Amino acid sequence: MAREQSRFGAFLLLLGLALLGISGYLSTTQGPVALWALAPGTVISTLRPSTHTSVPVARRNMHPGAFHNVEHRTAPGASEALAAAAGDSEVKGTIVVIGATGLTGAEAVFQGLARGYKVVGLARNPSKLVVPAGSGGADGGQPLADGALTMIQGSVTNKADVMRAFEADDIAGVVVALGGKTSEVGKTMLTDGTSNIIEAMKAKGLKRIAVVTSIGAGDSEKQAPFFFRVLMGTVMRGVFEDKNNQEALFLQGPGADLEYTIVRPGGLTVNPPTGQINVIDGEAGSIARADVASFCLDAILDPEWKYIGKTPCISSLEGTSWTKDRSAAARGA
Repeated sequence: MAREQSRFGAFLLLLGLALLGISGYLSTTQGPVALWALAPGTVISTLRPSTHTSVPVARRNMHPGAFHNVEHRTAPGASEALAAAAGDSEVKGTIVVIGATGLTGAEAVFQGLARGYKVVGLARNPSKLVVPAGSGGADGGQPLADGALTMIQGSVTNKADVMRAFEADDIAGVVVALGGKTSEVGKTMLTDGTSNIIEAMKAKGLKRIAVVTSIGAGDSEKQAPFFFRVLMGTVMRGVFEDKNNQEALFLQGPGADLEYTIVRPGGLTVNPPTGQINVIDGEAGSIARADVASFCLDAILDPEWKYIGKTPCISSLEGTSWTKDRSAAARGA
């Protein structure tokens, strides 16, 4: 009996350390950010480096979007990138970002503007939109405003609000970066909101969409680190049920005929873009939200995108620690 009690106590201690050491809520927009280990995995593709910019957002293409099966590449520093950037005043169309004020959504907004696109963002509180810490450099945290940016206040679970985000006639694609605390957004926000997005896209005859979910969702459960899998089956069970149902809308639901990419990132950070995005089939490491946003933009803009109809798991160069980033910046504060 004493031995059994000792083993049970050890298990509780181990679980407690897991809860303290990694994120209790992995969100694409809100909540704490976990730094994950970059465990061994098969590198399938590598993207070109992203670059930095400042507000107001320069009209230029931040990311060519070409693939390279090469060794690691790193992004140039902000000053180098700005010096090398060529002005590009051409407006190429409109990108819709759902969840635009979140940490990943703001990156998609910022980088989309920098690529020369108009951006329409939907968020519950548009006033929270700021220049992202990752791509924004010294301007990170400053209010983000641009003549090519339209922010719409509303809820993704309200069909009328979602339809307002799709009024433009030159929409090139949609990035979905939803998240938030379940207590604030509800247990089925991802599924219900994404259903509205699919309906709006079909009403407009649109095809391209990138949806950020998470490593561990769907058939990628074994690609998540062990401690994270423990959380998936306990305190995060409801979150992942919603994520799995959200993915199912595309895999075998009404969004199956769209040109979708379901993006499953590893542990999310607010670090500057690394310029390297590895699509893996092994255990996931961490990745900067700036790199996730760049991947999503390529997914909706690259005419030869090779992950249409697929669920790529992506990570980058963040090393081997499980240290949790508890900074205010990591929480979007």
